[in-house]
Amino acid sequence: MSSNGSDKLKEFKDELGRTASPILPDDVKNYLIDIDGTITDDIPNEEPERMATCLPYLDALETLNEWYDQGHIITFFTSRTEAHRIVTEEWLAKHGFNYHGLLMGKPRGGNYHWIDNHLVRATRYEGRFENLIRTSKEIEVFPSKDE
Repeated sequence: MSSNGSDKLKEFKDELGRTASPILPDDVKNYLIDIDGTITDDIPNEEPERMATCLPYLDALETLNEWYDQGHIITFFTSRTEAHRIVTEEWLAKHGFNYHGLLMGKPRGGNYHWIDNHLVRATRYEGRFENLIRTSKEIEVFPSKDE
C-alpha cells in the first residue's frame, strides 16, 4: 500500500476565485472499490473465518493493479468492520493487490446514493473486471438552480 494519492491533488478555485477543496487531474480516476462480491466471493461479516481463505477474482486483481500502475487512486471501501481490518489487509497483501487506502464500515444493504459536490460516477460490478466503457443510463439528480 502506498500514499493515499494526496500527492496528485491540485489547487482549485471556485467561481469567485476562492480556494476550494483540491481536485485530481482530469486523467486520474479515484476508484472506490467494494471487496466482498466484487473482487472476491461475497462473504458476510458474520463469517469472518472465510475472509482469510477466499481467493481473489483474477480479472479484478489484474485490472485493479493495472489501474494502480496507470496512476489512478485505488481505495477499497468495504462493509467489513474495523474488527476485520487486519485479516483484510493481510489478504490484500497476500494476493498482491496494490492500493492507496482501505475504508471500513461502509453501510450494508446496497441501494447507495452518494451525494457530493464533486463529480461522482457509479459503476455497478456485474461479474467481471475489464476496462470501462462509456454508456448512457438514467440517473436521479437534484434539479438545477434554474428549475
